[in-house]
Amino acid sequence: MNILAIETSGAACSVALLLGTVLEQRLEQESRRHGELILTMMDDLLAEAGIGLTRLDALAFGQGPGSFTGVRIAASVVQGAAYGAARPVVPISTLAALAQGHLRSGGSARVLAAFDARMGEVYWGPYRLGAGDWVQAAGAEEVAAPQAVSLPADGDWSGVGSGWATHGNRLRRRLGSRLLAVTPDAQCEARDIAVLAAAELAQGHYVPAEQARPVYLRERVTSRSN
Repeated sequence: MNILAIETSGAACSVALLLGTVLEQRLEQESRRHGELILTMMDDLLAEAGIGLTRLDALAFGQGPGSFTGVRIAASVVQGAAYGAARPVVPISTLAALAQGHLRSGGSARVLAAFDARMGEVYWGPYRLGAGDWVQAAGAEEVAAPQAVSLPADGDWSGVGSGWATHGNRLRRRLGSRLLAVTPDAQCEARDIAVLAAAELAQGHYVPAEQARPVYLRERVTSRSN
């Protein structure tokens, strides 16, 4: 399976190319230059592999949550590239990809992924190891105050992501003795999006290019309350 994945929702800008079982990634720590860098990174990675967009099975992107500007960049770039090449798109949660990266690095099988959402809140999602060494949701993703995040019913968990760096004390109090460890500097990366996208595509889960849209958890909460 051939998949090109991009991720621009956070401080890191990354592109990954999965060709069968071979995975290559480019990553730049340039939080204000995602729009400038991402197309060149995509072109360079494809050129080095000697493959064009039309030979891909799909494109994938980190659909959010994350920086509003960042997730819009990823969605618009993937829309344009996939539409021009007549390829489907696999949107992947950035929280899920963050949790998948934790597992890839040898972390525990239960992950509480959290990004700093500002305004005193976190983007939050519980994930656990599922079939095939891929994470699966263990609850709903949400945006909430650290002291009010929803907890899984049982088990010990590890915390991952910038939400733990910014709101670690309150999140630790929320978890208590159920918290095993924290990795606050972990980032969402395109290589984990590519792996999750391959699993989703194998199950027939994808959208046409024009339906590749960002996910803003805060907007979802606002719309429910109106």
